[in-house]
Amino acid sequence: MDTPVTLLIPKKTDIEHEQIFDAWVKNGGKIRRLDKFWIKEEDLSQQRIAIYGNQAFALVVAQLYNVELLSPDDSLIARLDEKYTKRHIQLEQLGDLKESDFPTFIKPVIPKMFLAGVFGTLEEFSKNTAGLQTTEEILISTIIDNIQAEARCYIKDGAVLDIALYEGSADVKTGEAFAADFIAHNGTLLPRVVVVDIAYSEQTGWFVLEFNACWGAGLNNCKAEKVIDCIKGATVSNS
Repeated sequence: MDTPVTLLIPKKTDIEHEQIFDAWVKNGGKIRRLDKFWIKEEDLSQQRIAIYGNQAFALVVAQLYNVELLSPDDSLIARLDEKYTKRHIQLEQLGDLKESDFPTFIKPVIPKMFLAGVFGTLEEFSKNTAGLQTTEEILISTIIDNIQAEARCYIKDGAVLDIALYEGSADVKTGEAFAADFIAHNGTLLPRVVVVDIAYSEQTGWFVLEFNACWGAGLNNCKAEKVIDCIKGATVSNS
């Protein structure tokens, strides 16, 4: 890191997060573990900060300290060329679903509104989303069978800083080449730092699975020392 930056993190962490914190300090940064994170600490207002943690933590802290968190457009994947998604993906509202749409894979546009997955029937899906507004946006896609591997890629300024498998087995080098090609042709649609998850199937090859924000994504076997610049770049000062 070129200048000292204080990384704000929740007091409660895990082993993977600690790897990031260790790498951060070794590169000249500082760490502040926040317990009552909703209370502003005035000395931090005078420091250059970055934020890393769960969504509830990160959004509150960003507002307190007047910074912007860079996040990918959660609906973008529905607008990508199928060359990169290897499946048909539509952006719909929850109330638009019909029995003829099933079976299908469905995930919420707003993360964690319900658990994404393959749903066999409209009734099954309705039971899992009871209480949600019919205007809730969802992504529905054709099902890809026999996914053999999933990999996480940390991207900064169009370059893959690190890639690692976190599920299954596949040639990670070909995955990195696919990710680099995807970013070369679609990078302007994404923030300058972003996590791109990709998956592999023998029938389709590599394809884009989803996007995540660097300020909240786990390492998923990526090396902390390689990706801390992605985490730092995900927090932008508004001052």
